[in-house]
Amino acid sequence: MTAPYQEPEFLPWDGRRVPITFVGGYLGAGKTSAINEVLTVADRPIAVVVNDAGAINLDARLIKGCDGDAIELTDGCVCCTSIDDMGAALDTIRARPEPPDHLVIELSGIAEPDNVTPWGRSAGFILDGVVTVVAADQLLDDDMPRWVRLHLEAQIGAADLLVLTKTDLVDPGDASEARSRLSALAPDIPIVDGSRDRREPGALGRFIAIGGHRDSDPSGVPGPTLFDLHQTHSVPIDGPMTRTAVDDLVASLPDRFDGRTIARAKAIIELVDGDTTRPALVQKVGPRWEVTDLFANEPSQPTDLVVITVDRDV
Repeated sequence: MTAPYQEPEFLPWDGRRVPITFVGGYLGAGKTSAINEVLTVADRPIAVVVNDAGAINLDARLIKGCDGDAIELTDGCVCCTSIDDMGAALDTIRARPEPPDHLVIELSGIAEPDNVTPWGRSAGFILDGVVTVVAADQLLDDDMPRWVRLHLEAQIGAADLLVLTKTDLVDPGDASEARSRLSALAPDIPIVDGSRDRREPGALGRFIAIGGHRDSDPSGVPGPTLFDLHQTHSVPIDGPMTRTAVDDLVASLPDRFDGRTIARAKAIIELVDGDTTRPALVQKVGPRWEVTDLFANEPSQPTDLVVITVDRDV
C-alpha cells in the first residue's frame, strides 16, 4: 500500500514558489500538441508533468524537448487513481537543486481541473492558472451523452484561458458558433484559436503567463473517484503497416469493442512507403482520423494502438 502523501516539512529553493499551469481538455482535444508548441517557443526552463489515461504513456512519448523534465504518471487520471503519483511528481521537481521557471501539468482527458487545483498550493508551488483545450467539433456535437457534455462544460468552466482547436476542420460558421458557445459557458474568459492553420501569433505562449487563478478556495487534496465510464484497451501492432492496412485496422475498430464508442485511439507505427518505412503517428478522435509524419526530434519507437472507449448510452 502506498503511504499517504505528506507535505515536506521545509520549503524548497529558499522559499521560492514555482508557478503551476494545469492543461485540461477532453480526449483528443489537442492538449499534447498545444504543449509541444509552447515548448518550441519557450525561452526559459519549463518542467512538464504528463499524464495519459491509457496503460501506455503515449502522450509522454510525443512531448518534445523536455529531456529529464517530462515525468510520466502511469496509473491513469490524476484526479482519480494517481493522487499519490502526483505527490511523487511534485517531490521529484522539488528535489531539483535549481527550480524550473514554470511547471506545466497536462491532465488526462477525463480529469476535471477543479479536482486537481489544490495541488497548486503544495510546498514550493503556486497555482498560476488553468488552461482548457476544447475541440470545436466536440463542442458542437449535440449527440454526445449528457454526462460527457456536463464533463466538458465543467472543464470549460474551470478555465482561466480557453484554447479552441480543430476550427480548421469545421466550416467557418461552425467555428464562429463554437466560439460563441465557449463565451456563453465561460463569460469573460479569454479565448485563443489553437488550430494548426489558424493559430494566433504568440497565443500559446500565454500558457505560461496567465498571471493568476480565479480562486474558488477549494480545500485539501482531492480523493479518488470510484466510477469511470471510460475503458482503455491495447490493440497489438505486429510490424510495419501499409496505408491500406492502417485504413483496414481503423475501419475494423468499432467491431472489436461490443458497440462502445471509440473516443480516442493513438499509435506510433512503421509506415511502409514503397521500398522504405518511416515512423508515423496514427490518431483517431471520434469519427475523424489521420496518419501524419513524426517530427525529427520526436521519439519514434512503435507502440501498440491505445484505444479509449465510452458507452454513449449512459
